[in-house]
Amino acid sequence: MTRNHGPSIKDDETYQALREDGASKEKAARIANAQANDDMHPSKKGGKAKPYEDWTRDALYKRAQELDVSGRSGMNKADLIAALRNT
Repeated sequence: MTRNHGPSIKDDETYQALREDGASKEKAARIANAQANDDMHPSKKGGKAKPYEDWTRDALYKRAQELDVSGRSGMNKADLIAALRNT
């Protein structure tokens, strides 16, 4: 039986399955809510942004700032890419 995760989670069953598979709360909520919305298709490929490897370190740093990645000031390009992918 699926638990009610409150009004912020639109698809409790999907959310719970993702959490059991090890997804973070944030990621599970994003996917569950997207699947519950008929206008969104989380299984389809996203936007047309270039891969992080093609970004400059400064652009990666700015994106890390937007996502409030801790320790970003001491990170090199490879570290920033890894941190952004794990956020």
